Amino acid sequence: MTETNNLNSILQNVTRRELRDLVRTQLQMLLEVGDLQGAKAILVPVQPADIAEAIEGLPEAMHALAFRLLSKAEAIEVYEYLDYSVQEHLIEELRSQDVRDIVDKMSPDDRARLFDELPAKVVNRLLEQLSPGEREATAQLLGYEADTAGRIMTPEVISLKENFTVGVALERIRTLANASEMIYYLYVTDSARHLTGMLSLRDLVTSQPDEPIGDIMTRDVVFVHTDTDQEEVARLIQRYDFLAVPVVDREHRLVGIVTVDDVIDILQQETTEDIYALGGGVQSDGDNYFQMNLLEVARKRVVWLFVLLITNTITGTIIKSQEDILAKVVTLTAFIPLLTGTGGNVGAQSSTVVIRGMNTDEIRSLGALQVVGREAIAGALLGVMLGTIATVWAFFLQGRIEVAIAVGVSLVAISVLASISGSALPFLFRFLRLDPALMSAPFITTAVDVLGVLIYFNLARVILKL
Repeated sequence: MTETNNLNSILQNVTRRELRDLVRTQLQMLLEVGDLQGAKAILVPVQPADIAEAIEGLPEAMHALAFRLLSKAEAIEVYEYLDYSVQEHLIEELRSQDVRDIVDKMSPDDRARLFDELPAKVVNRLLEQLSPGEREATAQLLGYEADTAGRIMTPEVISLKENFTVGVALERIRTLANASEMIYYLYVTDSARHLTGMLSLRDLVTSQPDEPIGDIMTRDVVFVHTDTDQEEVARLIQRYDFLAVPVVDREHRLVGIVTVDDVIDILQQETTEDIYALGGGVQSDGDNYFQMNLLEVARKRVVWLFVLLITNTITGTIIKSQEDILAKVVTLTAFIPLLTGTGGNVGAQSSTVVIRGMNTDEIRSLGALQVVGREAIAGALLGVMLGTIATVWAFFLQGRIEVAIAVGVSLVAISVLASISGSALPFLFRFLRLDPALMSAPFITTAVDVLGVLIYFNLARVILKL
């Protein structure tokens, strides 16, 4: 009890990050000495999300032991916050009945996402253990394509009828509130479950008890279909500041809702995948990169590194083919890294802003040619500024104005080339239904390195009259 009181006083003066580290440290220490009662006591005042992070930070052998300290209600809530790899490990470690109780009480959308990460044999076994209603709800979600609104929605939604009075509607909400994930938005359907309108809980409770729902609802409802891409759903909720958006099938029947907490997870996952891809062709597939097997990490990264290896070999071959000009003006070699490195950075900047614009729909109103043209102009401006500095610097180092001009003009040309490549390739790969973030980086490097070196040597031949 003393440990619990001490922890409560500490909790008032720490940040959430410090809290997570503090709980994990004390939890691990108590588990190592076998003080299960003390370990259970320190978890009492901690929020489920923080408990989940604390458990994830423990050695893998302690995951199941720490999880068993929780009550059934706490365990169900904490389990939904855990990383998929930890959830899978707990399924293997816990007794069959414990697993059934936890998985059966999960919300259908969270359960479907968990099943996406598990081996097929485990999924089939868990489906058999679910109650009939939960099995049907989960099978319905798993029947939709991955990464669509149908796959991430929850079917637990309260629907009302237009002829309901406000009093009847409130009574229905009181009865079904525990069976619905969201009651702040209320959706109205006809006898065939077609979505006809919506209203907020605020509109409902501020209306007269005998007023018909049809008189206070909004008929202009923003909705998505079951096959709408999950990123489009996320952008829709973000654009309109919704807490949830209804999902309808092709017959316009209400089948579920996507809530804002699911959207936050989607945005984080998609952003993480794009950043990993931009950072060197790493495909995370939604997994925690730092919990992945190192052999798997190496396998995912080596492909694009091999592409870059081939690129550098081609660049080396081009340089070797220019031995005649290099023999006459050896100083040209010194500026090759400067030109290719600058071009690579300019291309990476262009591709990053274009890919980000694609993901956020900021460039939807602009055509591909307009975006590429804009980036080409930006590249020319950057090239002029950098080229001027490079010309002065090259003359200061080498003392030959011809070499300095060749370096400066080449830098302008390479900057324009890099900007065009960096902005155009994402559009090309999206048209080919390839991931722009994953594909752009190695191809931009290839274009800038190979073509940049060719531009440099050919301009040098012209300017130096060789």
